[in-house]
This record gives sequence, C-alpha cells and structure tokens, in this order.
Amino acid sequence: MSADLDFRKQYGPWAVVAGASEGMGAAYAEQLARSTINLILIARRQELLDSLARQLSNMYAIQVKTLLLDLSHSTAVETIVNTTQDLDVGLLVYNAAFSAVGSFYEHTLPEHMREIDTNIRTPLALTYLMGERLLKRGRGGIILMSSLSAFQGSAYISNYAATKAFNIVLAEGLWEEWRQRGVDVMVCVAGATRTPNYVASAPRKTGRFSDATLEPEEVVSEALLALGKQPLVIPGRQNRISSFIMRHVLPRRVTIQIMGKVLRDMYVH
Repeated sequence: MSADLDFRKQYGPWAVVAGASEGMGAAYAEQLARSTINLILIARRQELLDSLARQLSNMYAIQVKTLLLDLSHSTAVETIVNTTQDLDVGLLVYNAAFSAVGSFYEHTLPEHMREIDTNIRTPLALTYLMGERLLKRGRGGIILMSSLSAFQGSAYISNYAATKAFNIVLAEGLWEEWRQRGVDVMVCVAGATRTPNYVASAPRKTGRFSDATLEPEEVVSEALLALGKQPLVIPGRQNRISSFIMRHVLPRRVTIQIMGKVLRDMYVH
C-alpha cells in the first residue's frame, strides 16, 4: 500500500493517458487507477472511452474524464491543455501512435505526414506544455512509447520507425535535463505486443519471434516499475536480449537486413 501512496504522491493526483481506449492505453489506465490516480483518458472512440471510464471509476472509486480527440489534428494539444488547466496533473502517458505498414509507396504522402503528426508533433507539444507545468510543481513524470523498430532502419515501416526513434532521443535527453528538478521522463521501447491494432494488422507468424509477443499488461507493468529509475525500458527478457545483440553485437547493416526480412515475412504477401 505504501508503494501506491508514494507513486500517487509523485505522479498524481491526475494522469493524462493519450491513446487510452484499448490495448496498452487501457492497461496504463487500469494500473494507474489501482494507485487511485484520477484519469483523463483520450482517444478517438467514445464508446470504448466511456466503457473504460465507467469500469475504472466503479472499481477504484476514482474520477475519470474522457476526451474524444484525433491526436493527429492540429488543435488536439490546445484542447488537452485547456481541458486540464485546472487539474493537478502529475503524469503524462503518450501511448497514441499511427503506423502505415507496408512498402513506402503503398501509402500516400498525407498518411506519412499523419504518422509524423501523431507520433512526433503532438507528443513533442504535449511534453513541452505539460512538462512546463510539472517542472513548476517540482514533481511528476512523462512516459513516451517507442518501438524496437526505432533502433535501426526498418523496411516496410520506415517512416514509423523514424518517428519512434525521435521519441527515444527526446525522452533520454529530457531524462537527464529534468531529473534533478523532480520530473521523471522515460521512454518505453516495446516489442510485439498483443494489442487490437497489432492483431488487426494481421502479421504472419514467423516462428522466431512469436514467443516474444507480450500482453499489454506486461509491457505497462514493466514501464511503470521503471519510471523514475532509468531513461529507457525494454519490456520482456527476450526483447532485451534480442535488442542487445542487434545493437551491440551485429553490424548495423546486418541488423537492418534482419529487420527487413522479419517485416517482409510478416507483412509482404
């Protein structure tokens, strides 16, 4: 119980979870609710948001507010900041992402720009504006989500991987810059996770990596445990081993080719 109280003191009484309707976002919301942190849940599907809000408020006796927003839209950040300006927000979790899977020219330029808007522009602006508030209060945290594909060029998700690399470098820099001022910044670098979006992308099983697929609750649990202790966490032992080998043992050219083969096997029919 004391651990929950300490967590709430550092990161409560309110948390913003962007991309919260299902999958990892819903898992973040549920695990934060266990620590009796009130929630602002943001996503594009009102029915899923409302259902999750009712469930969490009933189970944990917390306050839950919902915001129906497309986080790629230019006005999304302003709406979030205005909606939360009178709340004592101690934690921002940016879980939202857009991924255009397939060869580069299968997708239009607007789709690639939507990846940049959702995965870079909006989390950067939210980190800037909400980080300012956290620094003034002298405590709090920010969690950005990234992907193992961000550690090297990844064919068939080239732009997505590049946007997620931005989040790694941003979070690591701010971790060092803000940690002495009471604000913990961390990036969670997730591997394959059994979210509805991942399942909907219909990846073919390759055999080698199917055992490394984690449940959303596992990823979120490791992320929240690591917050305040380190700038980056890779959930899953097998993911950590694979990542170490890919980044520190194999030549970079080889890691790019391996990632290309994995994604080709999964998505190119």
